[in-house]
Amino acid sequence: MRLKTSLLKEPKHKELVSCVGWTTADELYSCSEDHQIFKWNLLTNETTQVVKLQDEIFPIDLHWYPKTAGGKKQTQAEICVLTSTDGKFHLVSKSGRIEKTIEAHRGAVLAGRWNYDGTALVTAGEDGQIKIWSKSGMLRSTLTQQGTSVYSVAWGPDSDKILFTSGKQLIIKPLQPSAKVVQWKAHDGVILKIDWNSVNDLILSGGEDCKYKVWDSYGRLLYSSSSHDYPITSVAWAPDGELFTVGSFNTLRLCDRTGWSYALEKPNTGSIFNIAWSVDGTQVAGACGNGHVIFAHVVEQRWEWKNFEIILSKRRTMQVRNVLNDAVDVLEFRDRVIKASLLHGHLVVTTSLQCYVYSTKNWNTPLIFDLKEGTVSLILQAERHFLLVDGAGIYLFSYEGRLISTPKFPGLRTDTLNSQTISLSNDTIAIRDKADEKAVFLIDALSGKPLGDGKSLLHKMEIMEIALDQYGSANERKLALIDKNRDLYIALVRRFGRDQKIIKIGTMVHTMAWNDSTSMLCGIQDTQFTVWYYPSVVYVDKDLLFKTLYAKDASDFSRSPHILNYVSNQVTIRRSDGSLVYTNISPYPAILHEYVNCSRWDDAVRLCRFVKEQTLWACLAAMAVANKELITAEVAYAAIGEVEKIQYINMMKDLPSKESFMAYVMLFSGNVQDAEGILLRAGLIYQAIQVHINLFNWDRALELAVKHKTHVDTVLAHRQKYLENFIKKETNKRFLQYSEGVEVDWEKIQAKIEMEISKERERSALASSTTTLRSSLPSRQ
Repeated sequence: MRLKTSLLKEPKHKELVSCVGWTTADELYSCSEDHQIFKWNLLTNETTQVVKLQDEIFPIDLHWYPKTAGGKKQTQAEICVLTSTDGKFHLVSKSGRIEKTIEAHRGAVLAGRWNYDGTALVTAGEDGQIKIWSKSGMLRSTLTQQGTSVYSVAWGPDSDKILFTSGKQLIIKPLQPSAKVVQWKAHDGVILKIDWNSVNDLILSGGEDCKYKVWDSYGRLLYSSSSHDYPITSVAWAPDGELFTVGSFNTLRLCDRTGWSYALEKPNTGSIFNIAWSVDGTQVAGACGNGHVIFAHVVEQRWEWKNFEIILSKRRTMQVRNVLNDAVDVLEFRDRVIKASLLHGHLVVTTSLQCYVYSTKNWNTPLIFDLKEGTVSLILQAERHFLLVDGAGIYLFSYEGRLISTPKFPGLRTDTLNSQTISLSNDTIAIRDKADEKAVFLIDALSGKPLGDGKSLLHKMEIMEIALDQYGSANERKLALIDKNRDLYIALVRRFGRDQKIIKIGTMVHTMAWNDSTSMLCGIQDTQFTVWYYPSVVYVDKDLLFKTLYAKDASDFSRSPHILNYVSNQVTIRRSDGSLVYTNISPYPAILHEYVNCSRWDDAVRLCRFVKEQTLWACLAAMAVANKELITAEVAYAAIGEVEKIQYINMMKDLPSKESFMAYVMLFSGNVQDAEGILLRAGLIYQAIQVHINLFNWDRALELAVKHKTHVDTVLAHRQKYLENFIKKETNKRFLQYSEGVEVDWEKIQAKIEMEISKERERSALASSTTTLRSSLPSRQ
């Protein structure tokens, strides 16, 4: 990826250009110390003077009113805030008319920024004051006052905090007076420019120490550049938070969100004092010290999937290369390419007006449909369909171009969504709630409506990243999530209410990805690269979790690596220096998953005997129990030496009824409540009571016995025997109360138990004979 820059031969402005701002993806306004405001039209390559300001107005900063203000989508910005050296800021229309001028600071107004919903404006001055203003220019409050000039200011993602500079310090001050202020030393020189992205919640800073740095919102350093030759005079995030640009003297640099540099350009510009990204994130403009306005387009982006490599060679041209036979196809587009995604055998490309869907089997005839909103910020793909996110909403399309659904929920903010906070599978869409970061909305993909009872999945900590698995049936769909503590959890998305369990499977996990064709999960866990061959093992036999893992040293991936994808048996990892590393995973777990999904249990056992690995046997044991294949489970548990579980399985084989068998399978997985429910629904009261006696859940056992008016003496007898074994006296008031009127007779109790078991056998035999009789009857024509 690189920047393709363009400069006019002669500058339009006669003096230093101080600020630039986009109104649409193809229209830019620039302000200069020659008092002129120019409009640049990139479609017609025309530059026109909008207005010549009064001689006493020397512009410093320009920011257009946000397009999505107040929840209403505007086609283009209509008014901007323009700050100047005379201590005033001006509200200026597109025609160049000054609508309002407000006295704001003593000395120059160094920065002015609208918040994300357009309800407030912040200004920072040479006098060290930061002031909040209403949309119409009425002063609301003076947020802070300090002894040094505030050179740059930025709003937090929720417009509830202000980030500003104070010499070498960065300060985050919430608008609420009682909230905690975060302050830290960020640079060794005065900080000149900052930016805070609403999508990734990361902070960018550049200063006179000639370095640029990336921080999280808690003030922790994520990246620090090496020293440049000159001070960093401008920094700016791309709208989607995946890229940023850095400007210095005769220098323009394009960087990844993690800090490493994609490209370095050395144009003849002088210092670049201000950088602005277009709303679609494809191009950037810079205000230059020599009177030029520099334009740069992002080109040579790359996408890879299996044997295909695609490069955006020009703004409207893609080159597709098949590495198996070196065949090259060239794809031409009518408009500028904004976003693209290659996965599951399809290439999805969005331009400023249309969406193109290509099949990897045929590059000649794409499916094309028009877009309502041109600025697509995110494309997600699943096997059956793909999802587009733009400023107006979320849209799910089939690969035939049919609109399937438009998911909506209260408080949806599409401008903050990225690949870490929204995930797509064949049947489910998961979206982390921006208002409550502990909650995940689960939406049915086909209908666009919330799943189940409509309640979101709640976690105890703030969620940083979510991902849905891509394989299996809807009922087995799993969501993996990483929380603020960097713990990894999984949850079944089609279980609701009490049945919904979020189970921890890993700690210190920095990045993760599901396999594209099986339910395997990989992640970087502390200093290890880990693959969870069968994450669902936690729902079957938690003890086997660590036996189903593959782990290897991750030191080769350097500090802070990021997993891009896990396709087939290969994982692609981006290192912190930007280089790509590929690591291969054993093909045998994927083959085992395939055998189990096709119920080829004999082949699965043969595979495990051939490979002779404990991890594979452990996976097979858990898979067999989950599918109630006890013979295979017995073989697998024997191979990993789990003797007590083999004994339990043998006991399960002798159970008299199907209901008891199902209940004991649930008990094997640790689901006591589910087991109890199965037995009670089948009328097997004694068996439900006995389950709790075996688990020493004495209170629940007595509660069931009293409620159903049976086997109270059985519970009291077992409790008495239990206390005698430990030489203890009864202290539980409920047991003391019921033991007064009940006589314990072990012979009677034993007879009752035998009668219950024989009843269960008779019921089971009757049920099986009825089933046999029905199957033997001729079906009606």
